[in-house]
Amino acid sequence: MARLLSVNLARPRPNPAKPDVGTTGIDKRPVDHPVEVRAPGPKRGGLGGGLVGDRVCDTRHHGGDDQAVYAYAREALDAWQAQLGRELPNGSFGENLTTAGLDVDGALIGERWRVGGSVLLEVAVPRIPCGTFAVWLDERRWVRRFTLRALPGAYLRVVEPGEVRAGDPVAVEFRPDHRVTVAGCFRALTTEPGLLPGLLAAEQLPEDVRAAARRRTREAPFPPPGPGED
Repeated sequence: MARLLSVNLARPRPNPAKPDVGTTGIDKRPVDHPVEVRAPGPKRGGLGGGLVGDRVCDTRHHGGDDQAVYAYAREALDAWQAQLGRELPNGSFGENLTTAGLDVDGALIGERWRVGGSVLLEVAVPRIPCGTFAVWLDERRWVRRFTLRALPGAYLRVVEPGEVRAGDPVAVEFRPDHRVTVAGCFRALTTEPGLLPGLLAAEQLPEDVRAAARRRTREAPFPPPGPGED
């Protein structure tokens, strides 16, 4: 059964990658108590992230309803752990939810997960790595390596609020009728822009991503297969 291994909240620290922002919440640690989850509203002027007690510092690029909660699979962390030769505890990638038994990167955009008894989350968009992530991991050419591996994890919207805690079961309640996966969307947005037109099949993507896909569609003489279909 898919479940939450941990729920992770930020411990703000200085952010040398973004001195104009000053701090970062990428250092997330597991907590042993229930955490309230709610929709945070817009990036600017909203509540930041979706977990009460978490911290989103760069509200220009992070947080808001389409990035309310970040989930990463323990299985993917384990694969990175083996490759990097270092321990990666839950929360190491700045994820709010570390999952087990759930194919986070193979999830469909718009897929909905029931977590515990009350919370309903919707897969919105993959995580795109940034300079803060690179400084935090302190691995050579980290952004490029993370991008080529295409195991980005998923940002989630909060459809129904409630509380979550470590050990909660996660059940997939709904899958849309397209084939655009988190990993496929990530590849389209990073290394394979020819796949962008295929993203239009996923109506649940944020509007800025759909706009990029529409621009690419107008430029492409022949639409390529959608992500997850090649």
